[in-house]
Amino acid sequence: MRERALTAEPTKHYRTLFLSDIHLGTKACQAEALLDFLRKFDADTIYLVGDVVDFWRIKRVPHWPQAHNDVIQKLLRKVRKGSQLIFIPGNHDEALRSYCGQQFGGVEFKLNDIHETADGRRFLVMHGDEFDVVIRYVKWLALLGDWAYVTALGVNTAFNKVRRGFGLSYWSLSGYLKHKVKKAVNYIGDFENALIGEARRQNADGVICGHIHHPAMRQFEDILYVNTGDWVESGTAVGETMDGRLEMIRWMDVSGQQRRPAEPQDITKAA
Repeated sequence: MRERALTAEPTKHYRTLFLSDIHLGTKACQAEALLDFLRKFDADTIYLVGDVVDFWRIKRVPHWPQAHNDVIQKLLRKVRKGSQLIFIPGNHDEALRSYCGQQFGGVEFKLNDIHETADGRRFLVMHGDEFDVVIRYVKWLALLGDWAYVTALGVNTAFNKVRRGFGLSYWSLSGYLKHKVKKAVNYIGDFENALIGEARRQNADGVICGHIHHPAMRQFEDILYVNTGDWVESGTAVGETMDGRLEMIRWMDVSGQQRRPAEPQDITKAA
C-alpha cells in the first residue's frame, strides 16, 4: 500500500508516533507548536528518535522556558495514561546513551529498535548520526557547521521580517539550500543510502530516523526510508495508523500555523 502524506484533518489516535530533533533547551525549539500537536494526537507507542534535548546548546547558551518543561510533562502524562514511550538518544543528547537498556518512570532508553507495524513490516528505528562521518570522525567540523547554520539562519530571519511585512509566510533558507546546493543534496543522499544499507543488513523493511532535519518518506526498491523531520523548522512527525500505514504529519499545514522565527544565535544545527 502506498504511503501518503497527511495534510488534511488527521486521525487523532495513532498506533505509533515518531518524533525527533525537538531540541529542547534552545529558542529555536518550536515548543508551543509541539504542545499543540501533543494535545491533538495520541498513540499507543511514542518514539522519541534523538536530539530531544540539545545539550550542545545548553552548555553554551541555555534557554529553558516553561513551555519546554510543559513538553516533558505532557509526554510523561501520556506515559501515566498508558502510552509506551521509547527514547532513542541522538548526538545532541548523547549523554543519555549511557542509560540505554534501562527504564525510568516508564520511559525506555534504547540505542535503536526494531518496530513491527500492524501489517507486519519491520522498521529499524535509529537517530542516524552513527552514519554521519562528520559527527563520528570530525566533531570540531560539526561544531563549525553549527556556527555556519546559525549564520545562515541569521540572514533568513532578516529576510523573513521583510516577507512578513508583505503578509507572506515563513520561508526556510536552510530547506531551500538542502534542495538546491549540490553538496547538501549529496550529503542527504549519502546519509539516506547509509541508513537504507543498515536496514537491509538488519533484514528490515524500512528505516525510521531523524538527524538531518529533512522530513521524507520514500521507497528505495525494497526499503522504505522515513525521516521524521524536526521541531526547529519543519514541525513534522510520522504516525502509524491502526492498520499499519505510515503518514507524514506536517503540523504547520494541519494547524494553519506559521513558524515563529527564532533568534539566529539560538538556532540548532541539523546534524
